[in-house]
Amino acid sequence: MKENIFGKDINECEALMTDLGEAKYRGKQLYQWLYEKKCEKFSEMSNFSSSLRAKLSDRYDLIHARIETKQEDRHDGTKKYLIALSDGEYIEAVLMQYEHGASLCVSTQVGCNMGCKFCASTKGGKVRDLCAGEILDQIYLAEKEEEVRISNVVIMGIGEPLENYDEVIKFIRIANTGFGIGQRKISLSTCGIIPGIEALAEENLQINLAISLHSVFSERRKRLMPIANRYDLEPLMDACKAYFKKTGRRITYEYALIDGYNDRDEDIIGLITLLKGSQNHLNLIGLNEVPGTAFKESLRLNYFMNELEKHGINVTLRRKMGREIDAACGQLRKKRDEDKVSL
Repeated sequence: MKENIFGKDINECEALMTDLGEAKYRGKQLYQWLYEKKCEKFSEMSNFSSSLRAKLSDRYDLIHARIETKQEDRHDGTKKYLIALSDGEYIEAVLMQYEHGASLCVSTQVGCNMGCKFCASTKGGKVRDLCAGEILDQIYLAEKEEEVRISNVVIMGIGEPLENYDEVIKFIRIANTGFGIGQRKISLSTCGIIPGIEALAEENLQINLAISLHSVFSERRKRLMPIANRYDLEPLMDACKAYFKKTGRRITYEYALIDGYNDRDEDIIGLITLLKGSQNHLNLIGLNEVPGTAFKESLRLNYFMNELEKHGINVTLRRKMGREIDAACGQLRKKRDEDKVSL
């Protein structure tokens, strides 16, 4: 089986052209065909000679994943895609329309090993990492399907991005220089993988970093997020402070309110103690309930937000989208797997 050329970065494009006996600048032209022009066939690369197009075709494939299923929320237009990969595995991507443009939530792994108790993505664990091309494909497919330009990307879909570090960084750089998505329009959400946060601080990127917090009490956070047993809250916050000092980029802390678990008055006090006086931002989230779990959405979202604002915490309430569809991360893939087993 030939190697897929989609997903190669500018250095790889230049190197493969040199290997084919071509001038290095041909690599930049190839890169433009793949990402700026989103060319689908080598035969369409009109500034290449027929012999070069034949050499590329002989050595490489130019193939994409496909959308198997699409769900659409009639109220807010949110679209969720179940995407079939070349090896028969499946991932998800979610397209959300805002006044500022189209935002796509992308996956970085097939399945997830983080084990978060309120998330469908972790059911069944991680199968494998995605390569950069498979993450880029989610943008390619959504733009082609909807005839829209993706202006914002959130790396918050299935998987823990900092556990697939090299391919995610490669994706970010190609999405920026190839697809033309500004780095400040790209957000990466992590469960709190400290070595990944430390490495990310050295990348000289201008992306937005988000931390899945969900509790300010260490033992409660560990029960929600087993990865916190490896990366506890105190060293995680130290790593976040070091990241801010190094990059100057504000961190967003994500907090999904769960009825009776992390929406108590003592949780409000804990958040004020943790975040007051910092340059960071708290994003309150209405929980997308996952069937089969005991966690329910809190009814105290507005109260929670008002109390935090009174104490000077920089807080917003994330607009909840995709209520009509399987919007929670991993639900559509989980549903397909369950349907397959029942056949």
